[in-house]
Amino acid sequence: MAKSKELRFNAFNMMAPSHNWAGLWSHPRDSSLNYNSLDYWVDYAKTAERGLLDGIFLADVFGIYDVYGNTPDTALSQAVQLPNAEPTLLVSAMALVTRHLGFGITSNLTYEHPYQFARRFSTLDHLTNGRIGWNIVTGYLDSGARGMGLEANRAHDERYEAAEEFLAASYKLWEGSWEDGAVRRDRAARIFTDPARIHPVRHQGAHYKVDGIHLAEPSPQRTPLLYQAGTSKRGRAFAARHAEAIFLNGQTRPILARAVRDIRSAAKEFGRDPYDIRLFAGATVIVAPTRAEAEDLLADYAAHVDQAGQLALLSGWTGIDFSTYRPDQAVQYVESNAIQSMVENFTVRSDRPVKVGDLATLSRVGARSPFVVGSPQDVADELIAWADETDVDGFNLFRLVAPESLDAFVDLVVPELQSRGVYKTAYREGTLREKLFPGRGPRLHATHPGASYRLAPSKTVRPDAAEKDGLPATGTPHQVAATSSAARRP
Repeated sequence: MAKSKELRFNAFNMMAPSHNWAGLWSHPRDSSLNYNSLDYWVDYAKTAERGLLDGIFLADVFGIYDVYGNTPDTALSQAVQLPNAEPTLLVSAMALVTRHLGFGITSNLTYEHPYQFARRFSTLDHLTNGRIGWNIVTGYLDSGARGMGLEANRAHDERYEAAEEFLAASYKLWEGSWEDGAVRRDRAARIFTDPARIHPVRHQGAHYKVDGIHLAEPSPQRTPLLYQAGTSKRGRAFAARHAEAIFLNGQTRPILARAVRDIRSAAKEFGRDPYDIRLFAGATVIVAPTRAEAEDLLADYAAHVDQAGQLALLSGWTGIDFSTYRPDQAVQYVESNAIQSMVENFTVRSDRPVKVGDLATLSRVGARSPFVVGSPQDVADELIAWADETDVDGFNLFRLVAPESLDAFVDLVVPELQSRGVYKTAYREGTLREKLFPGRGPRLHATHPGASYRLAPSKTVRPDAAEKDGLPATGTPHQVAATSSAARRP
């Protein structure tokens, strides 16, 4: 058997009292009630870096889970990802107490504008010395759309059309507004920035318009590391084109392996190396010194999972009101405007019926992804097997009881993985992108579509015409062809 690859891990969390497992905030040893305290997050980041994790992956959702029973009451009473706070504001504090840890921040582009958004993430990339990633999401809750003054969320595929355009405008700002060497900081000549090397971005699209110079100077990575989590047919195409790291779920190895194959194949069709994308599966890990102790922990944790809260969460994710189902009913495929891949995993991709009641339990079925319980040796065996059989690169570790679940993984599983030669013993130097792709440098890889917007040293004058939405043609930095958005769609 070939040697297993080096595994990568992110701690998966959310700035809310409850994340993927509703009700665990009520556990007497859980500290998630302090989610809005900097001390909670600073300690969490220190633990993640002590365990040499690649990063903290911060989830976020814009809206309220009100599909279950057509009311937000369950989400409110059980703290189902509510209240939640703005995750970008956490990063500076966590970056200050760490040196290597990356930060993947979920941010919904539907309610952003590229001009202000690009500045915010350039700023975070500066303040972290290049350790920022953006998890690109388009939103799935109508409640969030209503909160922003809209009647409903965009249709599923239309959200990805808008996302393509948002990315095009953002790439122009990050990669094509400031040339390398534009910032001189020349005290003697009293010139901070060379105006000849700064170029306005003119983007005219169906959803976004930009006419201006990027407000931030180039950061260490310029474009943040790009995460994505879409595995519907349309989402896979978008992710294969743009993402450098993708978050996947699948409750069985065949389901997960199929998703991995589909994404790597699609990446190749877009002219990218299939392994230019790091794939992370969600994973629930309960570990203790012995298997019996781990099983006891599972029973302890499971007693605090709130079933109604869990179904409210699933209803929001899938767009299906599970309050209308009996616990012994199997989930039926329903076309939805929410997370289509999750519904497909429960139905058409599953090798057996998935009952609604089982989805509300802390279990392998309820986990929707790898669910591993046991001693350090058991856990290492399982994680390695999942990686070998599905071709994922690593795992996003779901939050359970904080901080003890992350502490246990760092203290028990990490040494076991290191002893088997499948986990790093020290961080590599460099930005988040350089750590995930050693030897590549801090910038987007040449085959990535965003690299097409990169400027060479300026030798020509600016054009008078506004650049239309589209990929730049070959030629000088300012000889950009106008291309219809349709020509760029996967």
